[in-house]
Amino acid sequence: MVPDFLKGHREKFKDSPRKATMAWFREAGFGLFLHFGLYSLLGRGEWAMFKERIPVSEYAELKADFRAERFDAESIADLALEAGMSYVNITARHHDSFCLFETEQTDFNSVDAPCGRDLIGEVARACRERRLGLFLYYSYALDWRHPYFMSREVCCDVARPHYPSPDPTYLYREEGDFRHYLDFVHSQLRELLTSYGPLAGIWLDPIMPYYNRPDMFPIDEAYSLIRSLQPQALICFKQGANGNEDFTSCERRAGSLAHKLSGMPAEVARGAWEANMAKQREICDTMQPGSWGYDESGKHRGPGQIREMLDHAAGENGNLLLNVGPMGDGSIPAEDRTTLRLLGDKR
Repeated sequence: MVPDFLKGHREKFKDSPRKATMAWFREAGFGLFLHFGLYSLLGRGEWAMFKERIPVSEYAELKADFRAERFDAESIADLALEAGMSYVNITARHHDSFCLFETEQTDFNSVDAPCGRDLIGEVARACRERRLGLFLYYSYALDWRHPYFMSREVCCDVARPHYPSPDPTYLYREEGDFRHYLDFVHSQLRELLTSYGPLAGIWLDPIMPYYNRPDMFPIDEAYSLIRSLQPQALICFKQGANGNEDFTSCERRAGSLAHKLSGMPAEVARGAWEANMAKQREICDTMQPGSWGYDESGKHRGPGQIREMLDHAAGENGNLLLNVGPMGDGSIPAEDRTTLRLLGDKR
């Protein structure tokens, strides 16, 4: 059965579901990115746990306040349509490991919080009813909570917050321990791929320095899982982890996050980058300069600035994925709602 967002590509879908989605994506032009989670309650951006060195147990207490009482998937999807967007991408799980979906892998999720709702399920229904494509963002390569994610010494500087002393919940001791984490994320990917209908794609994050260790970090295993369960779904891993992604997504400007900035071995990163740059591009940017998660002290970009972003993306033969950070209660900031509606009036 052809997914609703691919109704205009029926013939291509019969030949190849993935090629049909790629054709749709090349025409999509504009998408809505949503960074929403526990960090939204703090109003200091999505990296607050890391930057402020908030202990795992203290950060977990935010779950008791997560109600998302004004998160309205239908109004969000309507706003995307009003702005002239073709797809939505939402953080199913960010680096803090809090999940916006029902999962058997952890109780650190919106369903087991006072919110009591599967927010990804709500967004999936709203997008399906409006024939919007849905991408699910998933922090595959970074987790500040999971006991068995790599240590900073093995991985990189951002693997764990810089606590004065090791957090007692962290149990990683040797390379074999990391398999516990991989089993966790692959189980969650399976849940996302089997619970929410046809997806436009899975959007993995972040690019890290250890992809030259396929024995340690089997990306091909994750890609095979995605393509076996949802053949039409595209795969993005920023500018590319191994070159087998379907498109690149650069932050702010085309060509950003190049291999020299990623910390990856040059020969590994360059190969992935060059393999992906020949494919479709996406550029992701934010309504609040410098912040993806809601920042209560930050400014908000206006329609003129967003049109410049759209022109830049179009000039690079790519899409613009424009991020909005909902506030702690789940509502879209008034400034951003106004800007998105004005954009739609001019398109």
